[in-house]
Amino acid sequence: MHTRSLLILAGGRGTRLQNLHPDLPKPMVPVAGRPFLEWMLEHWEEQGANDVVVSTGYLAEVIEDFLAARGSGEAVRELQALGTGGAVRYAVERRPLSDPFVVTNGDSLVAADLSGMWSLPPGAEAAIAAIEVDDASRFGTLAIDEAGFLQRFEEKRPGAGWINAGIYCFRRHLIDMFPQGASSIETDVFPSLLAAGVPIHAVRVKGRFLDIGTPDSLGQGDAFVRELKGELPA
Repeated sequence: MHTRSLLILAGGRGTRLQNLHPDLPKPMVPVAGRPFLEWMLEHWEEQGANDVVVSTGYLAEVIEDFLAARGSGEAVRELQALGTGGAVRYAVERRPLSDPFVVTNGDSLVAADLSGMWSLPPGAEAAIAAIEVDDASRFGTLAIDEAGFLQRFEEKRPGAGWINAGIYCFRRHLIDMFPQGASSIETDVFPSLLAAGVPIHAVRVKGRFLDIGTPDSLGQGDAFVRELKGELPA
């Protein structure tokens, strides 16, 4: 069986949820009676992830204890806040991952078939999952050409559009192009890769999208999981 590494970015402070759950990192916030991270892990394991690494930072020990009790998944702890891009580089430099490997944000979940995220089409060196939403005002949209390749990130605006689903695939050698230190995948890494001519495939996925980053969106989590119990293991 081929190794399919998944890196979950779970080091952020989750400031918008701290009043609700001051003692929990965002991925450990309960949704439908279980930590959100548990739903993520089960769904991604169903998609074929068989080597899971969680990048931790804020309240890292809570996630580390959870993974130890679960008996699967390995944590890589940041010693300082590195942002999403910096966290990827830090983890890859300390823990071997498959080539290519998949990265996902620890505060979002797409209830869809994501098993193809490890399969880059000919010519592509990286990929980004895109999902269509009715209101893209919180997220910004992706400009995708007719061949299905990412052109740029566009500003937030009301209305429907294809948004970044927070899921990425990278060839390992691209890590050398990630900035040293703290950086953002969205605002630093992808623009620099595009400027360097790196072909980035946009994978259009069909499914519902949950982002627990705000109290309002967290409040939708229980209904999201209950509705999708047939897709997400109970």
